[in-house]
Amino acid sequence: MFIYVEEGRYLEDYKIELKFNDGKIGIVDLESELYGDMFESLKDKNLFAKVKFDKELETIVWENGADLAPEFLYYKSFENDETLQQQFKQWGYI
Repeated sequence: MFIYVEEGRYLEDYKIELKFNDGKIGIVDLESELYGDMFESLKDKNLFAKVKFDKELETIVWENGADLAPEFLYYKSFENDETLQQQFKQWGYI
C-alpha cells in the first residue's frame, strides 16, 4: 500500500497530528529531525507552526519549501508499533 497524508494539523512545539490514507491517526514529533539547510530555520517554533497540508503533494509543507516524505512521517508516527515493523524494514527505516 502506498502511504500518504490526508490531513495535518499543528499541535504544539514540534508536534503535528497526521491522518494517513489507511485511516491511522498519529502524532509526529519532529524536534530531532530539524537539521540541514532546508529544515534548520524550522527550529523557530513560529515558522514551524505554519506547517500546512499540501493536497497535491499529499504531505505536509512549510513556507520555505520544506516537506517530508509521507512514509517517513508514518514511520516517525508509529515507529514503536510492533505490527508495522516489517513494513518499516521494507522501507529501510530499520
